[in-house]
Amino acid sequence: MTSSFSSLTYYYLSEHPSIVNFRWSHTQSWGSTWSFLFTSISLYILSAAVLHAVLLLLFRHRRPLPLGPLPAFHSLLMALLSATIFAGTFLSAAAEIRDTRWLWRRSRTTPFQWLLCFPLGTRPSGRVFFWSYAYYLSRFPHALRSFIAIVRYRKLSFFKLFNHSISIFMSFLWLEFSQSFQVLAILLTTLVYSVVYGYRFWTAIGLPSACFPFVGNCQIVLLSCNLVCHFGVLLMHFIKGGCNGIGAWLLNSVLNGAILFLILNFYVKMYRRKVRARRVGDGGDGGCGLVAGKVELVKDKDS
Repeated sequence: MTSSFSSLTYYYLSEHPSIVNFRWSHTQSWGSTWSFLFTSISLYILSAAVLHAVLLLLFRHRRPLPLGPLPAFHSLLMALLSATIFAGTFLSAAAEIRDTRWLWRRSRTTPFQWLLCFPLGTRPSGRVFFWSYAYYLSRFPHALRSFIAIVRYRKLSFFKLFNHSISIFMSFLWLEFSQSFQVLAILLTTLVYSVVYGYRFWTAIGLPSACFPFVGNCQIVLLSCNLVCHFGVLLMHFIKGGCNGIGAWLLNSVLNGAILFLILNFYVKMYRRKVRARRVGDGGDGGCGLVAGKVELVKDKDS
């Protein structure tokens, strides 16, 4: 029974014809045009700004508005989506390595080198690009978190809008230019987001939160790993004579650097607020639950 379930799971995550025969196409793939990309990002930012302005007019007070089970449902949905994309990308990358290992031996390429640096001329088709497309589509429900925060706290966060818009934009570039490093980026991101959204679901249903900025720490770990891998891509680019989609990778690196700067800035502010909360609370001894509650409230409003 277990073996049959594993085989079925493997088939639907890496061997299904829709996955194996996937091809990124402007005529066949939904949301694959530049006009759609810029229109959707513009509408996202405009809708968030309009919603924020309307709520400020309707509600003069700044107290949080209850949304019932909606935040918990969104967190659970994103945790499951991230876990599914991680599993599919992992199994599909393993299948691609298995099927093309014979070809790599001629160029003395290792699987890790392939994960960092696609050969020149790589086309956006096949298993890993199917899951890259799934990741791109998942950025749209991911961006809904901005609207949840706006309704709850009537606060328009520049960091949220920038981070979500850039996430959509970069995942589009991965497909459009068959950018190197995207497999590792998707694996790292979906693994961390599975944990982050699982934690958000945990706290949304009323279970105790951590005594430290859990989400902020996860984001810093993720971006730090991405930064290390970016140096690996640059090294491979010069050693192997070129990596596919290096222009998009350069833009990706700049945008990742900007996001890392914003997160570090947010982390410093969080630390200062946590110190102040301890002083106001109980002088710094014990009081973990009180401090965690205050930190979690700030995180939901600003992260």
